[in-house]
Formats: sequence, C-alpha cells, structure tokens
Amino acid sequence: MTFTTDQSTAAAFAQSWNNLPAGSIYTHEQFIDWLTPLTKDDAQGKKVLELGCGNGSLLTHMANWQPSLLVGVDLGDSVAAAKKNLAALPFKHWQIIKADLVEWQSDGFDVVYCIGVLHHLQEPRAGFAAVIRNVKPGGQFHIWVYAREGNGVIICLVDPLRKIVSRCLPWWMIKYGIATPLAVPFFLYAKLLFYLPRLTWLRRLPLYQYCLWIAKREFSFFRHVAFDQLITPQTTYLSRETIESWLKNNRRVDQDSVYIISRNGNSWKFGGRVK
Repeated sequence: MTFTTDQSTAAAFAQSWNNLPAGSIYTHEQFIDWLTPLTKDDAQGKKVLELGCGNGSLLTHMANWQPSLLVGVDLGDSVAAAKKNLAALPFKHWQIIKADLVEWQSDGFDVVYCIGVLHHLQEPRAGFAAVIRNVKPGGQFHIWVYAREGNGVIICLVDPLRKIVSRCLPWWMIKYGIATPLAVPFFLYAKLLFYLPRLTWLRRLPLYQYCLWIAKREFSFFRHVAFDQLITPQTTYLSRETIESWLKNNRRVDQDSVYIISRNGNSWKFGGRVK
C-alpha cells in the first residue's frame, strides 16, 4: 500500500497519541482557550463534530458540554486510543470514525471544530473545505492553526530538523533522543520569561506570548509539543492573509459572522457560521 502524505502524517501522530497515558493530554483551561469564542451554550444539546480527533483529548472535554451527539474523525490508528478515552466517560453519546477528514461527508453538524490539524495536511485548504462541508446551514465552525506570523524561530530552526528526522528515524528515537533534549532549553526559557517582570522590551523576544502560556505546564507537556513538531512529515505555517482568502472565497461562509483571532502571538483561531 502506498501512503499519501496525509496517511503518513496520521500514522506519525498515532505513534505520539498511542504512547500517552490514558485520558486527555490537555487541561480544561487549554480546552477553553482553544475553543473560545465557542462556549458550552453553543454545544449543549447539539450535534458536534471534531475533525482530526487524535486520541480524543479534546473530545473528553467537549463531552462535558453535553452535546446530543459527539463524533470524532481521524485517519490514524489513534482512533483506538480515542475510543478507550471516550469509553471511560459517563457520557455515552459519542462515535469515533476512522476516515480521511478531507474526503469524509456527513449530513451536517451544528458545530464542527478542527484544532491543530489543517496545517499538517498536504492541502490545508481542502481540509478547510471539509470543515465547511460538514456544517449544516446555520451551524458554526471553529479552527485553530499554526501562524506564519510569530513563528520565525520555529520555521528557521525546528522545521528544517523536522523535515530530516520525520523521514528517517523511528518515533522513539525522535521522542527520547531529540525532542526530550530540545525541550530542556525551551522549558527553561519559558519558565524564565514567566517569572520575570512583564517588561515591555521582553515582549520582543521570540515566542514571548506563547512561552507565558505554556510555562504553566509541566516538562512532559513541553516534550509532547516538541515531539509533535518533529514527528510529522508535513507542516504548513498559515498567514492571516491566507485565512482571510479562504473565508472570503467560500460561498457558504456567512461573512458577517467571521472572526480571526491571534492566539499567543504564533497561531490563529478562526471561524463563523455557515449559510
């Protein structure tokens, strides 16, 4: 079987997701941060879909918003871990589907969200089209992606390394031999910025806002982030201009509902309603 780039990426991420402890890797605070401006009121009693659900780390939090149906779609073998994580919850109205999100078609959901996935697709715009396609008229969509803006250090230093190691090293070597030692200086840098006074000139330092956010987490999460950056064969950093073009040129998007929000200075949250 010949893998497409998206299948290779899904397989790589499955190696990451399937070697994590049971439950969500994310805190409730992180879930809220990623999903805002969506709230519980937007999902409660509604049909909700996550495209690119991984091991169900976000689904486990979304279940607390009590949708009438919660569905996760992922191309990788991480769906096995997602099923285990969802099965451990008191919430039972869920489905996990192994499928290519770019091609998957449903009858439509009230809310569709896609967090940290489109930038790893071979054709990110096709992933965006899939999100919109699976929202029913009047429904909402919400997406989070890596930004081109604010990621200069990552693009120049980390991304070239990713292109090499993701193609020639096993996952355990990348995680323990490369991501772990690389996470150490990043961990110390973020913690230092977090505990320093909030001086104006410090805001000019690379990844300043992102470091203030991630510094609240333990070292294992820093390693998880570094591993995620290095394990994938495909990463595209998306500019605000690109996102604006996607939204403007999709006829189903209600232009009066559109929002684009900078998150931590190096990523974008965007969404709106579908006509």
